[in-house]
Amino acid sequence: MVGFIYLNQPTEEQLAEQARLRAQQDSIAFQKAITAMKEGNFVLEADNIMFPSGITRYVTSSTNYIQVQDDEGIVQTAFSNFTYSPGPNGLGGVTVQGTVSEPQIRTDKHGNIFYNFSITGVAISATISITLTGGTNEASAYISPNFNSNNITMTGHIVPYEESVIFQG
Repeated sequence: MVGFIYLNQPTEEQLAEQARLRAQQDSIAFQKAITAMKEGNFVLEADNIMFPSGITRYVTSSTNYIQVQDDEGIVQTAFSNFTYSPGPNGLGGVTVQGTVSEPQIRTDKHGNIFYNFSITGVAISATISITLTGGTNEASAYISPNFNSNNITMTGHIVPYEESVIFQG
């Protein structure tokens, strides 16, 4: 039997230091996300989108996002694997914007942050419920259009608006 020797295997101390660093980075990202949400200037950059059927698609975060800047909001989807149509926004999806109203923020006993608001515009009327996981900037957003039942859920990370790297179609 042949054994393997791992020359670069991290020590327990190195692993503990990496975990401590990761926890510190998560804590900083969490504080930045909370501040940005309270100020109403943030972006949820989505890594995946789940449709009403339960199908989940992994997406590019720079083109799939929810943006809140002051009293304006944008919801954009863009699917790079479109075959027949580039979609209304030219990116294989839709971009809708409107006015943000009725923002409400609360924290549960586990440190999770819940941010709910409405967004109304020419092409959108929806309620958006964002859950920011306590201690990280990981979040999910449930988007519920007021005129149909085509709800979607976006999952990704919340970053301050000025730190976001997004492209609008």
